[in-house]
Amino acid sequence: MPLVTVRRALRETVSGLPREFWWLWTSTLVNRLGAFVATFMALYLTLDRGYSAAYAGLVASLHGLGGVVSSIGAGVMTDRLGRRPTLLVAQASTAASVALLGFMHDPVAIAAVAFLVGLTSNASRPAVQAMMADIVRPEDRVRAFSLNYWAINLGFAVSSMGAGFIAEFSYLAGFLIEAAMTAVCAIVVFLKLPESRPERTPDEEKADTGVGLRTVLRDGRYMGVVGLSFLIALVFQQGAVGLPVAMGEAGFTPADYGMAIAVNGVLIVALQIPVTRFIQHRDPRRLLVISSLLAGYGFGLTAFAGSIGVFALTVCVWTLAEIVNAPTQTSLVVRLSPVHGRGRYQGMYTLSWAAAALIAPLMSGLVIDHYGAEWLWGLCAVVGTVAGVGYAVLMRRLPTEEPTPAKPATASAAPEVSAA
Repeated sequence: MPLVTVRRALRETVSGLPREFWWLWTSTLVNRLGAFVATFMALYLTLDRGYSAAYAGLVASLHGLGGVVSSIGAGVMTDRLGRRPTLLVAQASTAASVALLGFMHDPVAIAAVAFLVGLTSNASRPAVQAMMADIVRPEDRVRAFSLNYWAINLGFAVSSMGAGFIAEFSYLAGFLIEAAMTAVCAIVVFLKLPESRPERTPDEEKADTGVGLRTVLRDGRYMGVVGLSFLIALVFQQGAVGLPVAMGEAGFTPADYGMAIAVNGVLIVALQIPVTRFIQHRDPRRLLVISSLLAGYGFGLTAFAGSIGVFALTVCVWTLAEIVNAPTQTSLVVRLSPVHGRGRYQGMYTLSWAAAALIAPLMSGLVIDHYGAEWLWGLCAVVGTVAGVGYAVLMRRLPTEEPTPAKPATASAAPEVSAA
């Protein structure tokens, strides 16, 4: 491809987005560049501290449970306090709790602080997504969410490599470096990002009935999307929980798994932006159906893998699904969210992924232990098919206009009481 064409494509990809978006993008990238603890936590607990694998699994589950608990609360905070205050509280608390975790020695204290880290680190996600929706034009959102997802994966790829070197020097250094980089994110938010929460008109304030959690739960189409998101997340989580276990039982080494899963990060970094240029103006219903099927059958093909090359090929298939699904689904969530309820709606969406991260390890372990890895991959194919059909049905007559704030209550409709 000529260099001029590459430059033009790059310019078109990044042009037209507001300055505030790039500061938010920078904060995301810095945050992920410093995400060391999640990478070496199991090794830290088993090798450095001498705890059992079962205890390391318990700590990981508590960390995930913290994310589940904070999803809804952070969504409420995002709407009530604002995007900027929620980000500041979440990032400052994460920096403090990660640093504290590095100094914990008692097993009960480690487990409790790990839960706190999960609680605080997940709290920024609804605020980030709501702020991005506030500051980016509707027609640019798929591109913006794709760029943000690219930053997450680029940062994680770099931090994963750096975590190994830091762990050889000092595990405590890893905790402190992550805490420091998270604090830098909070400073960026404080200095460069203004509050983006849309202001209500006086008429809206008078007639406001509140977009509470009950409003979200009663939104049938949206909760359907959340449910489908949970199914897709269960499938994607198998790359981190089911795949290494299955490869280990098949006689492959951790290094073999590392080579296979590295394809995921490399492809996302290399293809996320060009693929987004191709899909950003295409039918989201079709994209979500196709990506769901690709995810399910990409993992389903793992049942036939017997070499590193074939495992890597299956990773290519479901990684392509991930590249298409992530920005499309996030943009759809915004599209279905009322303007003044974006925090709660994003919180519910974040909950679907947090719950999947909590349940997926248990699900994969039970299926592999009782039925074998082939059944797990077959189940992934079934779940992907169900999700694809679900998206096809739910997204009929998808609204094309930007969601508007709740209309004033009429005499014939009693105001709804906010649940949170």
